[in-house]
Amino acid sequence: MTGTDGIAGERSQLINVAYRLLGSVSEAEDAVQDAYARWYGLPQSRRKDILSPGAWLTTVTGRICLDLLGSARARRERYVGAWLPEPLPDRAEWGPAGGAGATGPGDPADQIVLDESVSMAFLVVLESMTPAERVAFVLHDVFRYPFAEIAGVVGRTPAACKQLAASARRRVDVSRDPVAADGRADVVRRVKEAWETKDIAALVGVLDPAAVMTADGGGMVGAVPRPVEGGARIAQYMVAIADKAPGLVLLERSVTGVPGLVAERDGVVMTVASFDVSDGRVTRIWAVRNPEKLRPWAARRD
Repeated sequence: MTGTDGIAGERSQLINVAYRLLGSVSEAEDAVQDAYARWYGLPQSRRKDILSPGAWLTTVTGRICLDLLGSARARRERYVGAWLPEPLPDRAEWGPAGGAGATGPGDPADQIVLDESVSMAFLVVLESMTPAERVAFVLHDVFRYPFAEIAGVVGRTPAACKQLAASARRRVDVSRDPVAADGRADVVRRVKEAWETKDIAALVGVLDPAAVMTADGGGMVGAVPRPVEGGARIAQYMVAIADKAPGLVLLERSVTGVPGLVAERDGVVMTVASFDVSDGRVTRIWAVRNPEKLRPWAARRD
């Protein structure tokens, strides 16, 4: 596939790769656009010599993401409060990304396949990896690229890339049995009901005693600057939020592929919350409040 149509057809795959590597839709789109710009900047004779344009674009996109990941740590040190990946809605539940100005199916957020590899729990674990570990792990374990190809992305030998992926894999908790979607949804529903009724005892009952809640406001809206630790403290904090935000409506919606909650006021999405669940209780809550990260939630399908 060396024609224009074939090259354009790689875009969705590249967006999916870049989002998992960067945790940001806008940064993923920029990385893919940069890769395409480099492709079209090649002399025609050079492009004809490339047997697999898709593989070339993946390698270049991966290298761009690797560079971005290297500089992201410095940028996030200047970020106000905790930094969390951007949550995404399920297109079957929510309208096209970007509201009235959205580009429809071509919008990058609408091209991302929602599965466990984009859940907030998984993306947060990826944040703990070194850039090289993250690239090797995502390309191999998620997208099944061979280490020989990954070597061209990270600039190391295939054996070294295999070691990087193995090191990254140790950071992922594979000991727990996966929680079925209906079981996770039931726990999230209990959180919603207890939050709506401001029932601290019920919230404490559904929260693990060692639960941790992290909020991302980006300095643009109010958010607790540091994680709130302990089920009892989180329950009190959630009820305090409800007291300060009359008219807040909670919706049960898929958040980056798993059951979560969306908080609206006057039809405007204020917060998107993701949950990690174990043994019937919530162990982690990630609440994204930064408006720039909630743009895909701007338009709702009724």
